[in-house]
Amino acid sequence: VRIQSTRPFKERGQGTYYLAFFRIVGKKGAMATADNYQATNEDFKHLNDGLPADMARLIAAGAFDDALRLIEAELDAGTRPELAACLRAERARILRTRRDFSVTREGIIAEIQKEWPEFGAGELDSLIDHGRIDWRYVDGEQRFLASCIDSLRNYPAEVPGLDCPPTDRAEQHAVIDQMRAQGFAERRIRMRLGVAAADAVEVSPQSKVRAWLPLPTGPQVADLRIVDSTPGIRVAPENAPQRTAYWEAAGEREFFVEFEYAVRAPYVDLWADDPAPAAGDPRFAPAPAPCAADLAEDAPHVVFTPYLRALAQRLFRGIPEGDALGRARAAYDWVTNNVDYRFQPAYVLLDSIADSCAKSLRADCGVFALTFMALCRLGGVPARWQSGLYVAPDHVGPHDWAMFYIEGLGWLWADCSFGSSARREGNEARRRFYFGNLGPWRMPANSAFFAPLKPANDVLRDDPFDNQTGEMVVDGVGLSRYETVETREATITEP
Repeated sequence: VRIQSTRPFKERGQGTYYLAFFRIVGKKGAMATADNYQATNEDFKHLNDGLPADMARLIAAGAFDDALRLIEAELDAGTRPELAACLRAERARILRTRRDFSVTREGIIAEIQKEWPEFGAGELDSLIDHGRIDWRYVDGEQRFLASCIDSLRNYPAEVPGLDCPPTDRAEQHAVIDQMRAQGFAERRIRMRLGVAAADAVEVSPQSKVRAWLPLPTGPQVADLRIVDSTPGIRVAPENAPQRTAYWEAAGEREFFVEFEYAVRAPYVDLWADDPAPAAGDPRFAPAPAPCAADLAEDAPHVVFTPYLRALAQRLFRGIPEGDALGRARAAYDWVTNNVDYRFQPAYVLLDSIADSCAKSLRADCGVFALTFMALCRLGGVPARWQSGLYVAPDHVGPHDWAMFYIEGLGWLWADCSFGSSARREGNEARRRFYFGNLGPWRMPANSAFFAPLKPANDVLRDDPFDNQTGEMVVDGVGLSRYETVETREATITEP
């Protein structure tokens, strides 16, 4: 066994651990190398292939050591090569589940008690029963995400002892009013994005380092101009499904790009008796016309399962196939009125996202978008993914939403996460606004879910499905979010 490198990283409240990257070497024909176990991005297309029952039961029970032993033994033996991709992906998910679901029941209770001293096991179980907290069995013990407490703050009535400050919607309402009054809203955004290897990651002067950062693209975007960057930048073409700035450099541990762009948000009232298309602007190129992929399944997460087919049949009953707008509205109404917001784990840990969301009625922004897309496609309405950053005056962070196509109106937007939030806050007008419209505080970077970067990342990405915060690879090893430091700064002006 040759140890290639070790990297310390710290889990919150869990002490210091060391990740060891190694390779087993031997004569030709000997036992398989460690590379035989390493998942690739493409392996995650096979999550729905399914595991043998004994492995699946061990994973569900959190008996991870036993599950890993069986998975690795099967990969070494190679007796079922058709399962190899699924086995590698599931092995990677086990390792990530151990890392991400790191907080014990006692740890969650103790953390909440810092704000809410009366909180105890009974209150925790009630929140679990009502679907407010996600959890997994890890090594036979119930574990939680460290972020789950912040997710609870969306429901102040259910967590009276937590500090749940109301969200200030004044600026959001003002820009919605502007769009309704003049038919659109436009902003000029100057953005600086950065990604760096954390101090604990060893980067020698000879290390080969690769980095990707998202860049804006899409029908809302025009006049992109790179202002400054780390030297050696390569810019992916405008039509790249996940557009990035890219670098290859020896010994470099930090990368940044600064750019300006215009973003335009047209307004259309899809609740009017006869909706009129939004006024166009020649500076902003329209989205490509719908294609077969916009109506198709997209494994592993947009899959037309029996449950989703039955749900779609119920939702669209009585709505003619030719009424695409009526079907899209039915999908939006069901998602925003029935699915509640909850922080989600990394998407690599989720199973068949659209189907799971329709059953659990819990989602974050991307899960909302994929569920809406699946229902639209089942109803014969073309639908697409779009994601990037939400860029508001007081906040810049990852966000996802969907697009759908209506003949005569063109491509439109649906932000089901914002719509569900509006419903939760009792604002029906705002809920309706996000069916057809987005505000101008966006940086769309991705037009497809689970698409390769350009140039492609040939090792497992921290997020193989989407790119909102960037990726780094050092000496052939992809860095996780625990091993990188991200920076985001934005200035927003009206043209």
